[in-house]
Amino acid sequence: MRKPLIITMVTLMLSTTVVTLNSCREEKSTGDKIEEAADDVGDGIEEGAEEVEDEIDDHTNE
Repeated sequence: MRKPLIITMVTLMLSTTVVTLNSCREEKSTGDKIEEAADDVGDGIEEGAEEVEDEIDDHTNE
C-alpha cells in the first residue's frame, strides 16, 4: 500500500516541477529579438565612442 502512494507522490512532484520550469520561459517574437539586438549594438557603439573620447582626452592633456 505504501509503495504505490510513494510512487504517486514522487510522480506528482516531478510533474509539477517540470510544468513550473517550462511555464516560466518568456517567448520572444522575432521583432523583439531584432529590437534587442539593435539596442545591444547601439549600446556597444556608444561605449566604444566613450572609450575613444577618453583616450583622445588623455593624449591631448599630456
